[in-house]
Amino acid sequence: MRINVLGVGFDNITMDQAVAEGIRLMSTEGPHYVATPNPEIVEICREDPEAREAVNGADLVLADGIGVIYGAKMLKTPLKGRVTGIGFAQGLMARMAESGKSLFLLGARPGVAEKAAENLQRQYPGLKIAGVHDGYFQEDGPVIEAIRSSGADAAFVCLGAPKQEKWMRKNGAATGARLLVGLGGCLDVFSGEVQRAPEAFQRLGLEWLHRLAKNPSRIGRMMKLPLFLVHVAGEKGKKP
Repeated sequence: MRINVLGVGFDNITMDQAVAEGIRLMSTEGPHYVATPNPEIVEICREDPEAREAVNGADLVLADGIGVIYGAKMLKTPLKGRVTGIGFAQGLMARMAESGKSLFLLGARPGVAEKAAENLQRQYPGLKIAGVHDGYFQEDGPVIEAIRSSGADAAFVCLGAPKQEKWMRKNGAATGARLLVGLGGCLDVFSGEVQRAPEAFQRLGLEWLHRLAKNPSRIGRMMKLPLFLVHVAGEKGKKP
């Protein structure tokens, strides 16, 4: 049963459970896809029915942002904990490396996915990188064919929300991959182009603050968090 937070249903699972479910999905006929919404994406889903449908249609919907955890608690339907997209991806790759599974990397600027592939193959020696493609494409067809012809077991789709969720829902079956995971800007982190927040920030759920300090131009996006909490408070007020 999913926990409803402002119209988005989150799977109430731990990180270990999420990774295990990802591996299980990869071992069954696809397509399957995973969404990793934070408060900003929930707010997008409130305004965009197609985005909401794409997110809720995922086989796994993971609570990436600490704000989602707070929101669920405010609504008295607490989640077991935060399951970050990047943490899920790392756990998944570690398990994939054990069995020699293959991964396709899609997204980011030209050259970034290639750097990410090099780093990930060093970090997870048994992991096979089936192929890469940047996120600057105009037509889906060539990208779909690239993934299909690569024979990848899984694909990380890093196109930003809600584009990536809509893309996975529309094109997942045609790619031939059994599992697709929407991961926003994770390729920038895996490539080394962007440094992830220090562990202390991660533990406290303050990665958003670290990103804002590094890139103040994100302030407009960050304002989605207080707006999200205002909407959660309003929803809480409707409950008996």
